[in-house]
Amino acid sequence: MGRELIMALFLSLSLLSVPFPAEARIRHFKWEVKYEYKSQDCYKKLAITINGKTPGPTIEARVNDTVVVELKNSLLTENVVIHWHGIRQPGTYLYHAHYGLQREAGLNGMIRVSLPPGESEPYTYDHDRSILLTDWYHKSTYELATGLSSIPFVWVNESQSLLIHGKGKFECSTPGLKVGLCNATNPECSPYIITVVPEKTYRLRIGSLTSLAALSFEIEGHNMTVVEADGHNIEPFVVKNLFIYSGETYSVLVKANQAPTRNYWAVSKVVGRKSTTPNGLAIFNYYPNHPRRSPPTVPPVGPAWDDVAPRLAQGEAMKARQVYILPPPQTSDRVIVMLNTQNTINGYTRWSVNNISYNLPDTPYLIAVKDRLNHVFDQTPPPDGYDSQNYDIFGKPNNTNATASSSIYKLQFNSTVDIILQNANTMTDNNSETHPWHLHGHDFWVMGYGQGKFDINSDPKKYNLVDPIMKNTVSVQPYGWTALRFVADNPGVWAFHCHIEAHFYLGMGVVFEEGVEMLGRYPTSITGCGDTKGFRRP
Repeated sequence: MGRELIMALFLSLSLLSVPFPAEARIRHFKWEVKYEYKSQDCYKKLAITINGKTPGPTIEARVNDTVVVELKNSLLTENVVIHWHGIRQPGTYLYHAHYGLQREAGLNGMIRVSLPPGESEPYTYDHDRSILLTDWYHKSTYELATGLSSIPFVWVNESQSLLIHGKGKFECSTPGLKVGLCNATNPECSPYIITVVPEKTYRLRIGSLTSLAALSFEIEGHNMTVVEADGHNIEPFVVKNLFIYSGETYSVLVKANQAPTRNYWAVSKVVGRKSTTPNGLAIFNYYPNHPRRSPPTVPPVGPAWDDVAPRLAQGEAMKARQVYILPPPQTSDRVIVMLNTQNTINGYTRWSVNNISYNLPDTPYLIAVKDRLNHVFDQTPPPDGYDSQNYDIFGKPNNTNATASSSIYKLQFNSTVDIILQNANTMTDNNSETHPWHLHGHDFWVMGYGQGKFDINSDPKKYNLVDPIMKNTVSVQPYGWTALRFVADNPGVWAFHCHIEAHFYLGMGVVFEEGVEMLGRYPTSITGCGDTKGFRRP
């Protein structure tokens, strides 16, 4: 895609087989994507913006609307790919770049899908706010990607800042900074303000598109009632700290019921990693206090980064809301166990699933499968499991024998598939990481969580078959496992991957193909890469 290319991206918020009701609308957006210097945390760096902003504009629409995004790519030397993250049902969703590490550079935003007129949520609130949580690196995506692809390996390390809806604060007195690069008085990096009226109830739609960090989010002195996760209503439960992983969205209800004479802190904090990144800070502003008036207290320090128990407890507490339960199939047709490991291949550091590190082919899978271009990607099926009896998930592995592949899982259309995500030790002693896994094109039931090695004989007996939550992103805790179930009912080719940017870049993902033969003729506008270069017609 050249710098002047304009493309239309169509996002349907309903099934195409359902006639649009009279009140449905077509909503048009015109976006220009380009690099601009921004100082979101007071440090000046190149960011990718949409119409001059990062995060980009929030897409607001109703169920059954059709959204048309006309996008002009002004990045000069880069393509643009935008993923409509999780769009299947009404609720709170995200969008973000899915090309290289562009998401880390700020190409992201939120999607809010409201119910049709006359319908209402099973909970009430007075006002609605969106809050996008991200981490922020000062190095360019090129520098980070080059380090990941080099020998010796250069890890991205911890981010310099945490942003709350695009705003953070880096310490400009840090030694070694070039003069003029950091300006603590720049209004661009003033704290994000969440203004509330005393005694009103607010729905906060909170999404995370961090590149690396899992987060805890809290509002000083206030409880939050969690009511929605990834677009699905859940049985309400109260938290002080909301644990949120990259790719997840939640709706929480917060009542402004504290002393109205002051403002309060809203805080994001890295968990799951021993991070050097300072907490992100915003101001929960009680009207009519001045929005820039700092709270009189020290910000909450948040939970311990390595305390897994409350994070696991939050996942286990989530159940589908009564009346909104969509029961899962009681059995599955196929079980795929995926061991997440860190590996080396020919001296390069990689991440792998069942000892296979994913490589993206030059030719798009959808066209390759549809037109039987079998030579453009590996045809050997990836494994459905690993040698679980002999693999020690708690020991540092000698993972020098991994292989890279572009092979895909072929799923029988309408079959029910179980995925078991198993975490293990990395190539560092006594270290296992938290991974958020995201599935394109589907929602899945979260059947259960566990610590240690998954037992295929006993652990499935503990699955929640009654009221499991449906999500599109789920966390896997250190040395633990997470089980999910989905129906392969969406014709296409779909990625399933760790939502940590660097991990997916290094091969931590797989691809599912289902029912491609059911698809009609694809538009020639999606051709032009790999062996499809000659397919495009004027």
